[in-house]
Amino acid sequence: MNDDTIRLVTIGRILRRRWRLLAVLTVVGALVGYGASVLLFPPRYTASASVVLSGQWEERQLLTQVDIATSSSVADRAAATLGWQGVSGADLRDRVSAKAADGNIIKISGTADTPERAQQLSDRTAQQFVSYAARIAGGSTDSDAASGTEALRKQAAETDRRITDLANAADPGQTVESVQTRTELEKLRTSLQEAMNKLDQADPAATKVNMVVMGPAARPTGEAPPTRMQLIVAGALLFFLLAVIGHLTAARMNRRLRTQPEIAAALGSALLGTVDVPDERPAHRPEDRGQRARIRRLLGVDTRWDLPTPQTSGDEAGRQIRYRRVCARLRDQLPAPRRLLVVVPDGDTIARRAAGQLAAEAESDPSPSSSSRGYPVLRVVEVSVSQPMVPDRDNESGALVVLSAGSWTAGDLAGIAEACADAKHEVVGIVLAGTVRVRSTQSVGRPRNAATPALAVGGDATGGSR
Repeated sequence: MNDDTIRLVTIGRILRRRWRLLAVLTVVGALVGYGASVLLFPPRYTASASVVLSGQWEERQLLTQVDIATSSSVADRAAATLGWQGVSGADLRDRVSAKAADGNIIKISGTADTPERAQQLSDRTAQQFVSYAARIAGGSTDSDAASGTEALRKQAAETDRRITDLANAADPGQTVESVQTRTELEKLRTSLQEAMNKLDQADPAATKVNMVVMGPAARPTGEAPPTRMQLIVAGALLFFLLAVIGHLTAARMNRRLRTQPEIAAALGSALLGTVDVPDERPAHRPEDRGQRARIRRLLGVDTRWDLPTPQTSGDEAGRQIRYRRVCARLRDQLPAPRRLLVVVPDGDTIARRAAGQLAAEAESDPSPSSSSRGYPVLRVVEVSVSQPMVPDRDNESGALVVLSAGSWTAGDLAGIAEACADAKHEVVGIVLAGTVRVRSTQSVGRPRNAATPALAVGGDATGGSR
């Protein structure tokens, strides 16, 4: 199985076992997106007006016109014509944008809180852009430049009249000198006429017609992005992804031991075997009946999601064989008297059920009671992981640790081992407990609740032999 398959299986396990929490977080994300659409991103509408520029324009010239359209001068003029209360040219600059499109077109867009205002803003900005661009064409930005241009026209007209007078006053004869004089005068008239044509082309009144607004802007019918629905969907999706990523990160950073060699090394003992208990929802303990515990059960976070799916068990007889083999190994390993302290980490419900079943199996020893090779007597105790404390040694031959894989870190198990050593109990072995799914039809034999008297057996083990 490759890494991609493992990741897909893990994500599927998260969706299957944490669907309530994911659903709640998705709804919370949608509410956050709705709140953002009301408080931070109120509805906005955008309208666009197009200005066409006739003639040949280079790309840098079009970019210059775009800068002019979004300049403060155009924004101030548009704000003055609109007359919106409390809205200045600086405010309009943040609401107006322009870009050059194909075909020498400048597209001016205006954004406002209503469709009507968005349409007015784009129309007025386009009109003021055309007017202002016409005024600055050719550098005629003030009355002095305009008067200077008019004076040049008058001087050129006066010069043309003088050339005509000189041509008429020249010798009408056919001498070489008179012909040359008239030729030079005509050349001078032609040059003067070309200069006047260039002057007329540089006239702002002539360049004004090179820009035309292509009709009024269309009134927008929908909100500009991000819309309220987009924010709601984005918030729900963001919270959902963050929840999944959070689960994956927590699993990545999980330091709980899962493999048998790691658990054996942490406890400093050998593994005696693995046993199975039927997979069932554990009963709620008295300390799990508070408001916080009810919320955890409602969200489905009271059980582990990262544990593998339990495998299907054959029958109860097959599961009992595993317990008998563990008891037989203990019988062969321990000297007389064969009494053991079964240590179970507090909160490990799987291990607690397995320890009870193991104690019940040891009590129902099939060998004769007079035999010295009978199963050991087991006393089950639960030890707190945060502050491990094991009862002092009485007449036990050691301690047997029963736990489930993937539930405890190396530090937790090391603390239990140290607590056993402080109480002068040698850890003689480790038993790993896991869950299995039982079939609908149970085999004939001992009932599944045979593990019920586990703690009672442990209590009886403080005295004499069975």
